Amino acid sequence: MNSTPITLSTQHLSVGYRNGKQTITLLHDLNLTLQQGQLVAMLGQNGAGKSTLLRTLTCDLPPIEGSIAIQNTDIAQLKPRERARLLSLVSTERIQAGALTVTELVGLGRQPHTGFLGRLNHEDRQIIDQAMTDAGIAHKANSYVADLSDGERQKAMIAKALAQQTPIIILDEPTAFLDVASRIETMRLLQTLAHDQDKTILLSSHDVSQSLMLADALWLITSQREVLTGTPQSLIDEGAMNCLFDNPAIHFNPQLLDFTF
Repeated sequence: MNSTPITLSTQHLSVGYRNGKQTITLLHDLNLTLQQGQLVAMLGQNGAGKSTLLRTLTCDLPPIEGSIAIQNTDIAQLKPRERARLLSLVSTERIQAGALTVTELVGLGRQPHTGFLGRLNHEDRQIIDQAMTDAGIAHKANSYVADLSDGERQKAMIAKALAQQTPIIILDEPTAFLDVASRIETMRLLQTLAHDQDKTILLSSHDVSQSLMLADALWLITSQREVLTGTPQSLIDEGAMNCLFDNPAIHFNPQLLDFTF
């Protein structure tokens, strides 16, 4: 029996969006779990519902049906500040933070802990410094965010999430705009944070090979909008990877850990 604590779970969760009086459900009746100390990658083709699911888990969208619990508490019962102490989000949206230094940006992660005025004390500054070190961006502490490369900016955003000190970190396509080296570095960083700091990390990704190599578990959204879960190896062995796309010409190659035509 796996005794690893479950930090987030969904119960009969359906996600989608409302267009006027019409409700569009993308994913239906999901019973999913995230466990402490694991890096979980969510894979699916464009339009499969990855971003919608992430937005629902972070309360940016209301569920169509069902519920979400963080540490056995219904997320709907949590106040925003309480939720911000449990779950942090790193999105793909370009924030307007070019005039801030990296230290100032990372310091924004302390807002759930510092109160209305947002004054940082000595302990807060130590947490910010440690977050930058852990994310590998401390050498850019005094640089302006506008001067960072895409990879450095992503590290700064991860550091901000670390400064927030949440047990759960959710990332929407964290490697989307990065070159190959930066993608690998970012994925390895997230794996290290999950394993060494017992963080629960969920990310959506199109980087199949890196997800299969580095993630502890996968949420695989099939072309039929089912969500299959398991370890990368178990899903490969079951042939589940070939359910990702509805194009019969695209096949998963287990030797390459990627898709080929």
